[in-house]
Amino acid sequence: MRLIYSLAWSLALPFVIMRLWLRGKQEPGYRQHIAERLGWYQPISTKKYLWVHAVSAGETRAAEPIIRALLAAYPEHHIVLTHMTPIGRSTGQILFNNVADRLTQAFVPYDINWMIRRFLRHFSPTICILIETEVWPNLIAQCKSAGVPITLVNARLSERSLKKAQRLSGLMLPAAKAIDYVAAQSGPDAERLRVLGVADLCVTGNMKFDVSPPPLMAERGAKLRAYFADRPVFICASTREGEEALIVDAFMQLQLPRALLIITPRHPQRFDQVAALLSQHQLRFVRRSSLDLDQDALPIPTDTQVFLGDSMGEMYMYYAASDVAFVGGSLVPLGGHNLIEAFAMSRPVLTGPHTFNFSEITEQAITAQCAQRASDAADVMRRAQTLLDDVAIRREMGTQAHAFFLQHQGATERTMRAIAPFIR
Repeated sequence: MRLIYSLAWSLALPFVIMRLWLRGKQEPGYRQHIAERLGWYQPISTKKYLWVHAVSAGETRAAEPIIRALLAAYPEHHIVLTHMTPIGRSTGQILFNNVADRLTQAFVPYDINWMIRRFLRHFSPTICILIETEVWPNLIAQCKSAGVPITLVNARLSERSLKKAQRLSGLMLPAAKAIDYVAAQSGPDAERLRVLGVADLCVTGNMKFDVSPPPLMAERGAKLRAYFADRPVFICASTREGEEALIVDAFMQLQLPRALLIITPRHPQRFDQVAALLSQHQLRFVRRSSLDLDQDALPIPTDTQVFLGDSMGEMYMYYAASDVAFVGGSLVPLGGHNLIEAFAMSRPVLTGPHTFNFSEITEQAITAQCAQRASDAADVMRRAQTLLDDVAIRREMGTQAHAFFLQHQGATERTMRAIAPFIR
């Protein structure tokens, strides 16, 4: 199966590169560092590297606690942090700017044997630490061949992903069995990973709970809130394609009195698309990119209905400036996104029906009364209005949210203990 898989990759490579170039029209980062995707890298001085692979922005943010812990625990090592997406790479640049002398960022090669071998020869990593869901058959096979231990940390596996992997069992089961150690987010994740064939694992929790909000974000959130005067603010965060139209329709039908709606699309290449959608619906909106938070705040026009968060790396700021948060990717069947950032900022959370990527955390948060599940976009807006109208309930949910955030910390320390035997 892996031979067929490798042959398919080789035959598809010209089309993959063409798609990469075409995608670069919308997001120029896809046209940068293409040689790295083929296994060619800039010369480096002789160093001992720990390899952390975080595919995109969410995984990169999740990797922040363990990367900082690795740098502290192994001062003789450097980190090579790899990604698949430009947004993951740019997120890493923001997060690790202050440790850039000990961290090298790169794109991971496509999962073709000779490309992976070039990467391994170039960096000679002591260990491969995969974040969350990244199981690539050739990458794992080449690491085993080179004697590089493979760990999967903050690991999660939804029921849907398990079924998909089982359909490719001849390819995925050997890869899963070859992983040396897995640190799973939850008990259900661990059970599904065992079914997939992982032999050695433990449950360590979700490292995203160990990400501390940058101190300046609360301050910048207060500055942003000053632009909104005394209006109640509802944020729809990390929205995905198809969700904004549902949200806008529900918002227009309910017409939340005095409320300002913030929409922050998850991917930057869609900022202009969402702006066009708002214009089509004749909604009055202001873009974050039009404001300079370092200047004295002048309130945005009182008839503004929507604030478009067209910036990256400021999600904590947006939560700090809001009263109630909806976390996207959950109105459409994409599995939802990270609720933890909103909890860290003491915000009550609404989510849609599709949360299979974060099922256990979502259910626990609902039980802890710091989150509510809505059935559709209209229900999201109705629940948002209820919370905006009831300050006491909203504040109680916010208090429970922050307590929930603090209660689940410690996953990074447990993960470090689990992977320490594999770091020579």
